[in-house]
Amino acid sequence: MTAKSTTRNRLIIAGATVGVVAAGVVGVVTVQAQDQDPATRTPVIVNAADAHLAQSTHLSIAAATRAAQTALDAAAKENQRVSVAVVDRNGNVIVTLRGDGAGPQSYDAAQQKAFTAVSWNAPTTELAERLESAPHLADIDGTLFLGGGAPVRAGNAPIAGIGVAGAPSGDLDEKFAKAGVASLGS
Repeated sequence: MTAKSTTRNRLIIAGATVGVVAAGVVGVVTVQAQDQDPATRTPVIVNAADAHLAQSTHLSIAAATRAAQTALDAAAKENQRVSVAVVDRNGNVIVTLRGDGAGPQSYDAAQQKAFTAVSWNAPTTELAERLESAPHLADIDGTLFLGGGAPVRAGNAPIAGIGVAGAPSGDLDEKFAKAGVASLGS
């Protein structure tokens, strides 16, 4: 073999090795992201003496799905066709369910109501009333100040938001969102 072909072979083998390792890492991350059994999760240990670390509480995907399904079921019992969204503390969607027959606008509206509720740690009907004294709140991207959003709290801190959209009134949407919150015991 020549020196060129030996170097070339080494580069090919190194590239293949990197590809295999990267694929393995992606596979492990994907499996861990979808693992819903808390007993199989690796615990995160935080050094309390390190002031650079912050610890926060998050709603699990299983709890978010249960809350969303409870809200959807509450709406179905009253023959309402709605969409339900659950977002985390940062406004990222955890789960969205679009009920049979829900209008196309309800999907985005549910997410925006959930985001609004968690952002201000208040039901969106209360926030809609605040618009009278601060109308520019409605200009904040991604928010929707209509009834139908409710925060999920741990203590008094918001950890998630549930938004429901599609019923003929915001009061009904919010009633269903609150049913979802109640299913979590908060």
